[in-house]
Amino acid sequence: MSMPVLAEAQNNPGYDRPGLGFSPAVLQAGDFTLEQELPGWSRANGVSQYSADTLLRLGVGQALELQLGTGWNRLKESGFVTTGRSDTSLAVKFAPQTTGDVSWGLLGSVEFTDGARAFRAGRSQYLLGASVSWQRSENHALGVYVEATHGDSDNQMLAVNSSHALTGTLSLYMEAAAQHLDGIGHGSMGGAGLVWQVTPRVQLDIGVRHRLGGHADTWQGGAGFAVYFGD
Repeated sequence: MSMPVLAEAQNNPGYDRPGLGFSPAVLQAGDFTLEQELPGWSRANGVSQYSADTLLRLGVGQALELQLGTGWNRLKESGFVTTGRSDTSLAVKFAPQTTGDVSWGLLGSVEFTDGARAFRAGRSQYLLGASVSWQRSENHALGVYVEATHGDSDNQMLAVNSSHALTGTLSLYMEAAAQHLDGIGHGSMGGAGLVWQVTPRVQLDIGVRHRLGGHADTWQGGAGFAVYFGD
């Protein structure tokens, strides 16, 4: 997700949430960020799932960043409710420093099978993603994100987004995505949300997505926050 330039701490490169994908920028060595869902919600085929995903990001230098993720889930279907922890994921992001209006980054991750049984993948999942951002002006950015996942289930996704700064601390984003789920078929989604830079180190967000066609969740949405710890 690419976002227009808002008020930031001096070395804060921005956040990976909200939206699909990630920001093509990494933290400086020793800096870290907490990004937390509060929670998220999805609904498909009469099944609702609530999730509170947590992502920790740590800058390690050399244009690299390490990420550790997990979360907590609640699944509701026909009066049956189950809860449990998500699988743990470990990722490495690479994003070289750029001096122009276009930035890019790569992210590779592995998701282990250590979550609660109801939310555990059958085997480890491997993901490779790429993100490109074009800062068209001080108040407008465009982004493209592609990913491929292999493991318990294979899928591919292409997402585009447009972000507009409404004020010095508030921005609006819109996104659309097409995906292919092996053995299931194609689907598409579209959505929008708001991002509020409460302080140079704290960000709040809220957003929603809706199925446009094919095989995709009927609704996805949620809110969250991100906190930057660094210089």
